[in-house]
Amino acid sequence: MTPPEAPALAAGTLPPAASSCAGAPELQVLRKRSQFLAAARADKQGTASMLIQGRPRHDGSDHVGVGFTCSKKVGNAVARNRAKRRMREAARLSLPGMARPGWDYVLIGKPRATADRPFPALISDLRYALKTLHARA
Repeated sequence: MTPPEAPALAAGTLPPAASSCAGAPELQVLRKRSQFLAAARADKQGTASMLIQGRPRHDGSDHVGVGFTCSKKVGNAVARNRAKRRMREAARLSLPGMARPGWDYVLIGKPRATADRPFPALISDLRYALKTLHARA
């Protein structure tokens, strides 16, 4: 049961950022292996803290799909989960204003970098990667 002050969210969606843009596309979490594999065939942009894969979908939907992953190279389960939490929060703050409707994005954590990088730099890396991916599309 959710506390009364917490908004109820649909399964597989991320909560909106406090400063999200009106009319911004809805973020949906990628959960199926096939979605991650399709993004792996897409364009990639590396940054100091993470690797971003992005691709437009051709199914006509306007939602933005976002997935997060870290390999065992990042560390043990605690380190991988910390890195994914940081990427999730960066995506929650950055994607509503920068993501293109109908695109899927996968954020991949890097060893030591994703968990240790200052959070403002992590957000800056994500925004840079999104601008670069969209410029090439």
